[in-house]
Amino acid sequence: MTGASGAQYGLRLLQCLLAADVRVWLLLSDAAQVVINTETDCQLPGSGDDQAVEAFLADRFGARPGQLKLFGKRDWFSPVASGTGSPASMVICPASGGTLSAIACGASNNLIERAADVALKERRQLILVPREAPYSEIHLENMLKLTRMGAMVLPASPGFYQRPRTLEDLVDFVVARLLDQLGVEQGLLPRWGEAGSVGEAAQQ
Repeated sequence: MTGASGAQYGLRLLQCLLAADVRVWLLLSDAAQVVINTETDCQLPGSGDDQAVEAFLADRFGARPGQLKLFGKRDWFSPVASGTGSPASMVICPASGGTLSAIACGASNNLIERAADVALKERRQLILVPREAPYSEIHLENMLKLTRMGAMVLPASPGFYQRPRTLEDLVDFVVARLLDQLGVEQGLLPRWGEAGSVGEAAQQ
């Protein structure tokens, strides 16, 4: 998670992955922690204590022991920093414009940027979730460049054909799309044409 607005998307994705019994290695930028504390009721422990933040999130979302691991921004010996230990998939949610730029040009100034660089060079799945409006030419060029490199850009742009009634419904729309891309079973959103979807109702 980086410092773009939309911390709700990242936290909900984390919650759903843990509920699906997926092992999660979490990377939080300093700005992301500020945004989480500003935009949500999830008030992370301060003082840069990664272990305290990990324990807080594991307890909040009911992670089993060892399921969630938080790595610091300079933890260069973490598995995600090397192609020999990196995971099959990486999602940056939300992804700031600065993060898009850094990854697109190959900068590895922190662990998030390095992990993304590893995902690209190892041809692993990399999904970027920008939350910005409007997009500048720089943003668009970086997203095109990253797409050509093999990354997927999945903007935090919720749809409305499911007739959302709450803010949580809008968040779940995007998180459901992410879970589908990751191959994780989800019950947040029926797929088009399935029972309960607007498309299915229109066919009847």
